[in-house]
Amino acid sequence: LTDDAVIASDVVITMGCGDECPYFPGKRYEDWVLEDPAGQGIDAVRPIRDEIKTRIEALIASLEPADAR
Repeated sequence: LTDDAVIASDVVITMGCGDECPYFPGKRYEDWVLEDPAGQGIDAVRPIRDEIKTRIEALIASLEPADAR
């Protein structure tokens, strides 16, 4: 994650990768702790994918103006 990407963002999402990301005041930071899909079969990865989709949908809903919902 680059400084430029964080500066251009309102919300910064990490997924428990353990990387240190740049911090800028005034940004919303969330760390989504998810199971690591590395080396897992498709049946194990699908629920992780579904969890990411659910979280993205909730994030988008939280960013929309109330009158747009």
